[in-house]
Amino acid sequence: MARERNVFANFERMRREVDQLFGDVFERTGVTTRGGFVPRVDVYYAPDPPVAVVTADLAGVALEDIGLEIRGRKLVISGERRPRQSGGRLYQQIEIEHGPFRRAVELGADVHADAARATYEDGMLRVEIPLLEAEQVTRRVPIDAGRARPTPASSLPESDPGEAEQIGAPARARGRLP
Repeated sequence: MARERNVFANFERMRREVDQLFGDVFERTGVTTRGGFVPRVDVYYAPDPPVAVVTADLAGVALEDIGLEIRGRKLVISGERRPRQSGGRLYQQIEIEHGPFRRAVELGADVHADAARATYEDGMLRVEIPLLEAEQVTRRVPIDAGRARPTPASSLPESDPGEAEQIGAPARARGRLP
């Protein structure tokens, strides 16, 4: 019985090695191959009090390198994970991404941005944003009792008696276009 070979088994390893090889060359010359990384987030809503909670995995990012903004229903997390000094080490493998990042999280409800709170502990950023109460204002819409006004026959354009049959026909067939 022949063993099946998975031809894709080493592609991920080869991709990382190529990224390492060319990434190091580009970083030394000042050319950037990537725009950083995208932090993973969890988003949920708690009922009492009603808040949106966003947790972001920012391990290795210094607190002073993190920025938060709220724009309407969007929470924007930005910053930079700085590379560690290699100190003459020869790395076999580098998988921890570094560089600038920006993550926009769309929230499913209107929020009270001024009351947002954030904490950062053990590489996890937790942002709590209170939800705005939905306005339940009912507005009555008046209905006019007037009747629809028919268009007077004198204001309609005169038409050719046979034209009514040709309404669906193309304009060229009706003789209106050259």
